[in-house]
Amino acid sequence: MTEGNFVDYVKMYVASGNGGKGSVHLHREKYITKGGPDGGDGGRGGHVIIRGNKNLWTLLNYKFQRHFKAEHGGHGSKNRSSGAQGEDVYMDVPLGTVVRDTESNEILFEITEDQQEKIVVEGGMGGRGNWHFKSPTNQTPRYAQPGIPGQERQITLELKVLADVGLVGFPNAGKSTLLSVLTSAKPKIADYEFTTLKPNLGIVQYRDFKSFVMADIPGIIEGAAEGKGLGHYFLRHIERNATLLFLIPADSNDISKEYEILLDELRRYNKELLDKDRLVAISKSDMLDDELMAEMRTELDRDLNAPYMFISSVAQLGLQELKDKLWILLND
Repeated sequence: MTEGNFVDYVKMYVASGNGGKGSVHLHREKYITKGGPDGGDGGRGGHVIIRGNKNLWTLLNYKFQRHFKAEHGGHGSKNRSSGAQGEDVYMDVPLGTVVRDTESNEILFEITEDQQEKIVVEGGMGGRGNWHFKSPTNQTPRYAQPGIPGQERQITLELKVLADVGLVGFPNAGKSTLLSVLTSAKPKIADYEFTTLKPNLGIVQYRDFKSFVMADIPGIIEGAAEGKGLGHYFLRHIERNATLLFLIPADSNDISKEYEILLDELRRYNKELLDKDRLVAISKSDMLDDELMAEMRTELDRDLNAPYMFISSVAQLGLQELKDKLWILLND
């Protein structure tokens, strides 16, 4: 999937159908001159329903179509015939989609399961026909209920990527390169910061035909939790990852400090992110010789409060061991 086709945030207008009018009708037959009221009920207006679809990975379908309206219910007719129900409108979204009310920013619901359905605006009820209002003192009511109007609403769809492993790191830490080596994904790779502006997903093939999904999250910068840069757009994707893989380059000035800054940004955005399993991978380790790596291990054992390992995407160093450790974290 190309970066331009990954859409994870859209604002939309949705409207349900109006309920149909109840019928005012008096029954007439050849030999029945006063058959009484028999007006039928109006049909229910159509709902707008949001449905989870495990085969979707993006909100691309809604990039250009932003208005959805359900059908109105049919009006009632004679012989107590009810009007037809308005046809419901189904909007399929990827798993991990959060639906908000745009005006209040309130979270209405989240879609996390395949074929899970939630009504975002309900269709109006149909009005009752005049036969409902017949009584001993009013045997020929000449009135019926109008249908209840449908609802309309501005909603916002936000996609939080569902992945087993999320790559976390500063810009240009080598996350896209690692994803391209471990999976068949083809993320944009360049030697400048913020090459990745949208999450990229890839399937990591493991032993015995097993696999897991890895997500390359755009780089975090200090202050992202307060919305600096595009912090909130990036950080929300991490909420859906089961395990976090922190990627810090070997040429960093202070690996432990960089890890703590990343951890602090996650803490300030959502404390629950710290409950996830995490592993630190020291990337670009092909530039280290054995002596320098031994010195770094001594420092990291003392200062880094997390399990870590050395890898190199370019030199294919430690990648199988990395997959083994991630698989254990995911299935422990």
